Amino acid sequence: MEIKILKQDLSVCKVKDLSQVDYSDEIFFIGKTDEELSLVCSSEKVPDNAIECDNGWKAFRIQGVLDFSLIGILSKISSLLAENKIGIFAVSTYNTDYILTKESDFQKAVDVLSCNGYEIRQ
Repeated sequence: MEIKILKQDLSVCKVKDLSQVDYSDEIFFIGKTDEELSLVCSSEKVPDNAIECDNGWKAFRIQGVLDFSLIGILSKISSLLAENKIGIFAVSTYNTDYILTKESDFQKAVDVLSCNGYEIRQ
C-alpha cells in the first residue's frame, strides 16, 4: 500500500464559526457536531476566531481511492503506530484516509510504516 507524505504543517483547531476559514487552503478538514466545530488547516492559515488550537502536526494519506468494502486499513496503520507509542489524529474522506501525527513523531511514524511494507512517497 502506498503512503503519500503531505508537505503542509497543520494545526487542529476548535473554531467559533466558519466565517474566517480560508477555503483556498490546499488541504483542510471541517468537522461539525452538536458540541463543537473543528478545523484542521495549514498552520499559517489558522483563523483569528479559533477558540483553541494545537499546532505542530504533519500528515500523510493512503494513496488512491479506497473502496468501502476494504476493511482494516486504518486499523492496521493505527495499530502499528500505537505499538510504537505514536498518537494519531485520523480524518477520513470519501476517497481515502489521512493520518496526522505530531511533528516530533512524524519521521518515526514514516519509518515504522516503511519497515512494515508500506511504500512511502514524498
